[in-house]
Formats: sequence, C-alpha cells, structure tokens
Amino acid sequence: MGATANDGRTAVERRSDRELTVTRTFDAPPRLVWDAWTRPELFQRWWAPKSSGVPMLSCEMDVRTGGGYRIAFGHDAASAMAFYGKYIEVSPPSRLVWTNDEGDADGAVTTVTFEARDGGTRVVLSELYPTKEELDASYVGMEGGYPEQFDQLNDLLSVLAAGA
Repeated sequence: MGATANDGRTAVERRSDRELTVTRTFDAPPRLVWDAWTRPELFQRWWAPKSSGVPMLSCEMDVRTGGGYRIAFGHDAASAMAFYGKYIEVSPPSRLVWTNDEGDADGAVTTVTFEARDGGTRVVLSELYPTKEELDASYVGMEGGYPEQFDQLNDLLSVLAAGA
C-alpha cells in the first residue's frame, strides 16, 4: 500500500493506513530469538537504537498473557519517557502480542511472530494503530529506527549463539 524501506536485511512496510510491518530473518533458532524479545536483560541490550543517543534506563517485563511491561528511556530519571502496556497473547516461542498504552487514547497493538526458516528465524513485527493519524505521527524515523534495532538484535544473537 504505502512506503517501503528495505536495507537488504530488514524490510519496513506500511501495509495500510493503520498498519506497519517489519520483517527480517535472523541466523539463530526461534528459542534464542524469543529469549532476546522476552528476557529484560537481553531486550535492554538491543531495543533502543544507539544512534538516538537516548539510552534505555529500565526494562520490566512480566511476559505472560495478562502480564505487563514498562520500559523507560532517558538520560536520568527526571527526563525519562516511559512506554508500557500489557501482553494479550504469549505463545512461546512463536508469537507475542502486546498493547502500547502510554497515550490518552487506545494505542497501537504490536504482534511479533517467530517462524523457523532454513536454520534461522523469520521475525515479522506488525503494529496496528487505531487511526491513520496515529501511524502517521509514529512513522517518522521508523524507516531507519527498526533496521538499526534489528541490526543490534542480530549482533546480540550472534554473541548468544556463539556462547550457546
């Protein structure tokens, strides 16, 4: 439907007025990729794009259906921005679905699938926004942000796979 950004490894595609998808295949088994998405000590090592210059200060995750998460970014507690929501589906190691609840209105719902493929894992992240305007407002910077995040995830998975 809309704009597509593809750096040769990570594809970012606007599928509709309200949906964005990010796709990449990693050279790691689904269980290891799942762990990087669901263990706070691992998630914190790759989620924040380094180029943003804004570090992740904290990461709390209760990864179970009905559990919640809270992630804070900033240079100190006084300047921190928090992102939080709840997990509405947790199916290890194949599917995660969570809400993004930090706004006044209903936020986006994020779905991530993990599919074994040729010895690796194909990850598809989909964000469904309540309105076109909310996706428009969030889309700025995503074309570069997600590929950088997924490159950081790839680097972490390489380290984890070497140690496994």
